[in-house]
Amino acid sequence: MIDLSGLAQPLLDLLSSFGSGVLGTGGPSDGLRSTATNLDQIIALSKSSINNVNTVWDGQAVDAVTAKALRVQTSSATLSDTGTEMATVVDQAAAYVQTGQKELDGIVNSFLAQVSALGPALGTPAGLTTVVASAIDHIGQGMGVVGRVQDELGTQTAAIQDLTPAPSSTSLASVASGASNLLSSVSSSGLSTAASTGSSLLGTVASGLSSALSSSSSGSNGSKTSTGGNGTNGTGNGASAGSSAGSSTDGTGVKITLPDGSVVEAPNEKAATAVRSAIGAVGTPYVWGGNSPGSGIDCSGLTKYAYGEAGVELPRLAQEQHIGNPQVSPGDLMPGDLAVWDGHVAMVVGNGQLVEAGDPVSISSIRTENSGMEFYGFYRPTS
Repeated sequence: MIDLSGLAQPLLDLLSSFGSGVLGTGGPSDGLRSTATNLDQIIALSKSSINNVNTVWDGQAVDAVTAKALRVQTSSATLSDTGTEMATVVDQAAAYVQTGQKELDGIVNSFLAQVSALGPALGTPAGLTTVVASAIDHIGQGMGVVGRVQDELGTQTAAIQDLTPAPSSTSLASVASGASNLLSSVSSSGLSTAASTGSSLLGTVASGLSSALSSSSSGSNGSKTSTGGNGTNGTGNGASAGSSAGSSTDGTGVKITLPDGSVVEAPNEKAATAVRSAIGAVGTPYVWGGNSPGSGIDCSGLTKYAYGEAGVELPRLAQEQHIGNPQVSPGDLMPGDLAVWDGHVAMVVGNGQLVEAGDPVSISSIRTENSGMEFYGFYRPTS
């Protein structure tokens, strides 16, 4: 008599080793989302702190502090977004395994149902032949499910790899330890290859996230001379402007990758287009009264040109470009906002930086000081 339990055993073993795909409360995706939430809270506090400092303090020193704080704010926002995206990938990987587990369970039940349906014929040569053929067919189906889920998990591990920043320190090690157990917890021997690959990739998540946060918080400011608008030369601190950390309140934010590699979020497509256009003019010589990157440009000509590319009309004179209400606080700056003086104007691009028509057009640290000019404030033309 053929051992029917032996024929079913490979399917039962595959099902038991496959894993359920159920992560449970406090799993890796919860850890990633919790970290993202904590970072969002840090961003909110930093906005308030930046605004308070700028209320009671001014000058080059506070400009340097503000620029650095905005860079950390941008980095925190990027890490928060990355953590949320990673959590989504983790959940999708678990869902793939859950689906595979249900399919394997169905395959096992199908085989057992076919055996039961044979009834008395099970003891005949024809019946035994049918059982063996059915067992081979169902095992093949089971291995097909395993192969497909391996491919699906391969896609998810590739997505994690794309999201993982350069490795460094371990301040988010708790997130890594949870994430590194993802694929081994949702699958074991049936998906050992995929689990090993995924665990290795997910194991770098926290150290990578921590690295970006650590490097951003230790950034330094330089100093640089810029050419003021409308023919006036001004000196300010050096290197890059505007915060991207704040997200648009209406959900219409647009991501921009800056020349330094940081990813920022403009409040809308018009602001994003203006930022891209202004950055595209970097290197253009300063020409008083110039209106286009092709023939030279001045400060207000740059911002007018950039916003013109976005379909937004600005006044020609720098001191008249303080449009958009209400005035934007330093802690709430977003790409596309304008820094306006009584004789100069520059555009915030994000990550503690702004772009302005010096000689030539360049990116520099955000500031409120410009050769003794009166600073009118920050404005959002698209508000």
